Amino acid sequence: MSTAANRTIRPPFGGPATDTADAYSTCQVITKAGAKNFYYAFLTLPKVKRQAIYAAYAFCRITDDISDDLVGEERETGLADLHKALDSAYSNSPDGAVFIALRDAANRFHIPKSYFEDIIKGVEMDLTRSRYETFEELREYCYHVASVVGLICVEVFGYSDDRAVASAVDLGLAMQLTNIMRDVGEDAERGRIYLPLEDLRRFGYTEEQLLAGEWNENFHELMKFEAERTREYFARGTHLFNLLDRRSRACPQTLASVYAKILRNMEREKFPVFEKRVGISKFTKLVMVAQLWIMSRIPLPT
Repeated sequence: MSTAANRTIRPPFGGPATDTADAYSTCQVITKAGAKNFYYAFLTLPKVKRQAIYAAYAFCRITDDISDDLVGEERETGLADLHKALDSAYSNSPDGAVFIALRDAANRFHIPKSYFEDIIKGVEMDLTRSRYETFEELREYCYHVASVVGLICVEVFGYSDDRAVASAVDLGLAMQLTNIMRDVGEDAERGRIYLPLEDLRRFGYTEEQLLAGEWNENFHELMKFEAERTREYFARGTHLFNLLDRRSRACPQTLASVYAKILRNMEREKFPVFEKRVGISKFTKLVMVAQLWIMSRIPLPT
């Protein structure tokens, strides 16, 4: 494993930092390397908010990397180290660039420690189960790995209406459900099924067929059902935008637009998720970012 990779998954996480500005620079590098085109959505934010999002993303990246790149006792140690680093950061003695930046962002935007603990819990859930019997079980998992990220983001974005919290939860669910649908084939190759088993039975499609990558009409109907439910969460989640500080809206609007378009593309192509990973072009994403950023800069009529 490279030295750079070690710095993201072993303490001090992100490596040493000379000061807070240096720590945020490290988080920006991690974000640009891992967030790919979404990095440009983050650029629409004012600098202080953008830096806080970099810190939050870097934390999520480390959590995922520990889960993906370490095994057995090493993974358990990595997650234990992550818990300790989070505790230290919230005790005002952060160690490592990522947690120096995270501590500053948490102080500045009043981000509860429990949100970051919930993200770790979501990763730990992923390590102990590979099936979800009901949608409610899946919803709990999605809350921890996606909706809580949305809750962190709205604290950074700024809002004055508490309805923003529920909308952020719904938007996170919509985006994670889209991920799950898009990655059905890749997850099946790893022996994992995230679609609720009760839904498979409802449409007469078996676990064995899914793991074998079998596309048939029953699978198509199943995925149409999942897409309709996901659209309902998008509809509720998009209420968020008008509840946010206006200068922060372009970022979540871009992310939501990207995921909603991926969902539409899957539907249009009849969910070819065993054949390819459905997405959208980099150019299309950049156009979305530009359009929404420009809209956020136009003064409101008086």
